[in-house]
Amino acid sequence: MKKNVVLLFGGQSTEHDISRRSVMTFVEHIDRDLYEVYTVGITREGSWRLFEGDHERIMADTWVESSTQALLSPDATNGGLLIFRDSGIEQVAVDVVVPVLHGLFGEDGSVQGLLRLAQIPYVGCGILASAVAMDKFYTKLVVGPLGIRQANYVGVIEEDYHRENIAEEVTERLGFPVYVKPSNAGSSIGVSRAVDVATLHEALLLAFKHDRKVLVEESIVGREVECAVIGNLEVTASDVGEIIACLLYT
Repeated sequence: MKKNVVLLFGGQSTEHDISRRSVMTFVEHIDRDLYEVYTVGITREGSWRLFEGDHERIMADTWVESSTQALLSPDATNGGLLIFRDSGIEQVAVDVVVPVLHGLFGEDGSVQGLLRLAQIPYVGCGILASAVAMDKFYTKLVVGPLGIRQANYVGVIEEDYHRENIAEEVTERLGFPVYVKPSNAGSSIGVSRAVDVATLHEALLLAFKHDRKVLVEESIVGREVECAVIGNLEVTASDVGEIIACLLYT
């Protein structure tokens, strides 16, 4: 028998559009002979919808018109995917959820907590790892005592920005240039490079549009590498790959 898989995409974060692109990888490559796929999108307003139309509409951002209200129940004894049809509520037992969500309410432990309550297996990190890794500021607080080298930084809370001389602290501790990042955002959204006090203030105001907590990091010239890790008690790691930036001329 096929396993029922829910692909969660969209969400209420600033990375909603990126999630729509990401889910297409699963939609186009998942083995339909092995899995019954339920593609559930979360609108920017937070409405959960089962999408059953042409998947090109996901990329065109017109998928809501071909959707039906649906949600994942947190009830571990009588839950699963609830689809609100005109004929009544259809209940689908879910074998696994793939959260193809980016940013807040998707990678920060929120959805992971819901799925844990519902006792539905899901792909990706658990609640604690998701919450800590999503928040750049708390990531640094966790890895610092472990002796893991990291860029020097200054954390800025929006309320403190108006009360304290943040520019002076950044200048003394980090110098310029620096990179200013919303603590709870990804995909480089809201990230700026500041080269002096004036551009620092501009960068902070931009970052505060995405999060009240902002990270200012020193600039480091180096190489960017990545490594994928999968598993729990038995962990498998991939080879190390390097990210190489290139300029395209037309």
